[in-house]
Amino acid sequence: MKARPQGLVADLRAALPPGGLFRERHWRWSEEPLRLDAADQKFLENLGKRIAVFLRASNRLYQASVAGEAPGFVAEWLDLGKPAEIIGLGREEQTRDRIPRVLRPDLLKTEQGWALTEIDAVPGGVGLTAWMQENYARLGHPVLGGGSGMRSLAEEVLGDGDVVISREAEDYRPEWNWLVGEARVKSAESYRCGDRLVYRFFEMFDWIGLDGIRSSWGPDRSMEAAPKAFLEEKLWWALFWMQPLEDWWKKELGEGYFREFRELVPRAWPLRPVELPPEGILPELGIQRWDELEKFSQRNRDLVIKVSGFSPKAWGSRGVTVGRDQPREKWTANLRQALQDWSRQPHLLQRFARLGEVSHPVWHESRNEMSEERWRLRLCPYYLVTGEKVELQGALATLCPMDKKLIHGMQDAVLVPVSGKG
Repeated sequence: MKARPQGLVADLRAALPPGGLFRERHWRWSEEPLRLDAADQKFLENLGKRIAVFLRASNRLYQASVAGEAPGFVAEWLDLGKPAEIIGLGREEQTRDRIPRVLRPDLLKTEQGWALTEIDAVPGGVGLTAWMQENYARLGHPVLGGGSGMRSLAEEVLGDGDVVISREAEDYRPEWNWLVGEARVKSAESYRCGDRLVYRFFEMFDWIGLDGIRSSWGPDRSMEAAPKAFLEEKLWWALFWMQPLEDWWKKELGEGYFREFRELVPRAWPLRPVELPPEGILPELGIQRWDELEKFSQRNRDLVIKVSGFSPKAWGSRGVTVGRDQPREKWTANLRQALQDWSRQPHLLQRFARLGEVSHPVWHESRNEMSEERWRLRLCPYYLVTGEKVELQGALATLCPMDKKLIHGMQDAVLVPVSGKG
């Protein structure tokens, strides 16, 4: 006989490690994983290879731009605001062709289907998703990746290496402590590179403050992901949509993948303070000057402003401004500031993906019962890259209340693993 829902939720809570999985963060519970239909499961299984192909194409485009074999503005824009040391790290010959081995795209469920909003090369949630996989599988659910997919991912990538975590990312230390053991989770601020692989759980904007790592690092050391700040910029979405680069993307991705990415990636523009010729126009926006965007009504501002990268504001929702949420004065101020910051902190403008909805049960503490509710959905699949092979190892679903426009792991969100057809 199947246990009552409250029994399953209590079972899951009891299985939490003593130190938890996030520092001072909580989520709402459900007895069930998010179930995908066969089409969405196949989409996730195939997406990893496409993401890897896109990152390899991006990496080659940057290198070609540096070498003068592709438009120079590509490398110029991606290097804006970065110290020479950071730029040099991204151009080291030993890591020239490398892309991250752990890939986590962020997918939003929209009214039209899926929207790809980010590719995270230093993703949080690896330990949390591993824990959920193991425990929901133990309760009999056919979760994607099986009961050990995420743990296998960590073992394959880390070997006997260290997880090196910055103060900025300290909230994620508990999940790594649980997954690999506290002895292998090191503080980036006091770490020195040796013979062991370094699993980089810090952003490249932290690098300049990590004296021990900087003084002990060399191209002969092993770090995952390689220290390539240019590859971690959201500005790639704007570059992907630029007409002068269209032939490059079609050649590198192939016509099929190119069309798929055009359907997945919301339209984006670099927020660059540039004066167009009289006959010029910003594609699809129908404007010639950025200040015309200030006059858009709130209803017509289905747009977001995003910090591109290399900033504490570039992860989570810190550096995101949703146009429809802002009064005109604040929207204007944010737009003008983004344009002023271009040379030191590039921003991009992107179409806001109109969110769809899904239905999923959630545990209610006050009523002591499960109930079906409607949610906004973010899906985060995790892929392992081994040479040309890319495998789906697991996926985490974040279900947020319907009134939220920015989807992340907030306290009133439900976090569950993802299951398929089995």
